[in-house]
Amino acid sequence: MNRTRVVVIGAGIIGAACARELAVAGFDVLVLDRAGAAAATTSHGEGNILVSDKGPGPELELAQLSRQLWPEVLAAVGENSAGVEWDPKGGIVVATTAEGAEGLRRFADTQRAAGVRAEAMDSDALTAAEPFLTERRTAAVYYPDDAQVQPAGAATALLADALRAGARLRTGSEVRGAVVRGGRLTALRTADGPVAADVFVNAAGPWSGEVARRLGVPLDIRPRRGEVLVTTPLPPTVFHKVYDADYVGAVGSGAGDLQTSAVVESTRAGSVLLGSSRRRVGFDDRLRPEVLSAIAAKALRLFPSLAGVHVMRAYGGFRPYVPDHLPVIGADPRLPGLWHATGHEGAGIGLSVGTARLMREMLTGSQTTIEASPFRVDRPAVLGTDAPGVTEEES
Repeated sequence: MNRTRVVVIGAGIIGAACARELAVAGFDVLVLDRAGAAAATTSHGEGNILVSDKGPGPELELAQLSRQLWPEVLAAVGENSAGVEWDPKGGIVVATTAEGAEGLRRFADTQRAAGVRAEAMDSDALTAAEPFLTERRTAAVYYPDDAQVQPAGAATALLADALRAGARLRTGSEVRGAVVRGGRLTALRTADGPVAADVFVNAAGPWSGEVARRLGVPLDIRPRRGEVLVTTPLPPTVFHKVYDADYVGAVGSGAGDLQTSAVVESTRAGSVLLGSSRRRVGFDDRLRPEVLSAIAAKALRLFPSLAGVHVMRAYGGFRPYVPDHLPVIGADPRLPGLWHATGHEGAGIGLSVGTARLMREMLTGSQTTIEASPFRVDRPAVLGTDAPGVTEEES
């Protein structure tokens, strides 16, 4: 019996998760990447697996599914999960103004109604949990289900498990165009010749829009840049993921100018990660001192004790931004054979395994675990108008 052939475009965390899920389910999977595995957006993130920053709605449901699946997936991956650095340490959201406190309490109330564990903390509990946190705080909420992984390690583990299940990986292979027959995508054009399959999954992250354009269908996925500062290793200083209440607003904003909020968390190596920023600058990858300075200033408001700590490096990356802030998951009705798994912006690490589960369920015609229609491709926020129409081409 012939197996369904699937080409996954992109070897980042979303592509790796989809490849693993489909390979384990018995599909014949080939992963293509123009560079290397986990070499772009995935390796330039913080590894967050969050429910704390999402209000009630489809994205929260996907986050809750993913948070449930992560431990199960890592258990199935087994020895390949050594580099994942799974840390279910929980998150704490802190307000430092009266207005921020009121907004945080309202937001947490709506999350609890949607099944999120969100526990109000008094000052004593907060001091016990984070002794180096600023005393200028007006409210705090603890989210025990927030977790963290080492992002490149997680993607590599998922991809390794996909390969163990029979998937193949081809790097240095860039998609240049489509081969379309009878109105259906039948192959990708690459420098090494056509790559044929039955199904093609566009998981190219911030470059998904360009990949879609080359395949003849518009997709409004844009790059949104973020930067992170990394301190030298420190004695235990930050014990949870801690961020200010402004972070949720920054995540949900569609503004293109610079936005920063304090996000502070430690790693197993002892370094502290300081974020975060959001700005739309195309694919301009230059680090801007003023952006890094703004990130540091916000972090010091939460943790004044970090003043004088040395920063050993800074890095930035591009995230796949969608105007309505929802991922794009599912079949493209304009070009049969093409599917998309993209648009997760900065939440791709956390949402990856849930996205992969939905992809497998939809491809097999199974009942989806959560309602998938909000992520459909043919919604106004996603469909662009700058791509040429699909044209027939013989290989």
